[in-house]
Amino acid sequence: MLERLARRFVAGQAVDAAIAAVRRINGMGMTASLDFLGEDVLDRATATKTAQMYLSMLDAIAVSRVQSNVSVKLTAIGLLIDEEFALENLLRILERAQSNPDPLVRIDMEGSAVTERTLAVFERAFARRPNVGIVLQAMLKRTPGDLERAIDLGARVRLCKGAYKEPAAIAYQEMAEIRSQYLRLAEVLLVRGSYPGIATHDRRLIARIKEIVARDAIASDRFEFQMLYGCRPRLQKQLVDEGYRMRVYVPFGTHWASYFYRRVAERRENAFFALSSIFSR
Repeated sequence: MLERLARRFVAGQAVDAAIAAVRRINGMGMTASLDFLGEDVLDRATATKTAQMYLSMLDAIAVSRVQSNVSVKLTAIGLLIDEEFALENLLRILERAQSNPDPLVRIDMEGSAVTERTLAVFERAFARRPNVGIVLQAMLKRTPGDLERAIDLGARVRLCKGAYKEPAAIAYQEMAEIRSQYLRLAEVLLVRGSYPGIATHDRRLIARIKEIVARDAIASDRFEFQMLYGCRPRLQKQLVDEGYRMRVYVPFGTHWASYFYRRVAERRENAFFALSSIFSR
């Protein structure tokens, strides 16, 4: 049962399967972001191999002409080994991405143990290659300050609730608090940010975002909604039909099992969402 669920949310093991999934997504009027699964890498050879995979992914995107950029976790390309090494790998990816129609490389945010290091590498990379964006998590209490810093830089931000289990000292625990924080941050991004990614599957949040953009006359081409592959596809299409932009994050690779099991194990809400998404519209 869990294996079947996991495969719903992962677009195969090889880049060809992922490109085919992106092509289907593009055919429904949506863009994509490819994510090669893997994180917490502790040896240089594997981190280098992962960085090389991203170069191959970018080549495949260019050749196939699909509408997609890429998303990367810094621990997959060496952050836990050496910050300089991770930065070097990231800069290689950014340089290659620069020649693609959509040159953005989004750095995924991971657990709070690496938040500070992730932001440090992001800012150093952004100073040299501004085609890099960052993900910020609304549940973390530090995020308003990080958001202001990203806006001041002119960097593109993807805002999500946050999927990791974090202690109460640094993160909101109740969903009502997380939603409230998300909406405050989203409003700031929509008004002052640089083409933000509003990443949520929460219908209540989506409804409030629609109210904000209508109230402030924010054009639909100034932001995009973002959702995960396999999650509420009918809602994704509905938003496109209503005139909003939608980007789908498409993970693939041989680490699909650990990706799914870890996310389900980290938070009870993740398990409920995975199960409910099978039946949701």
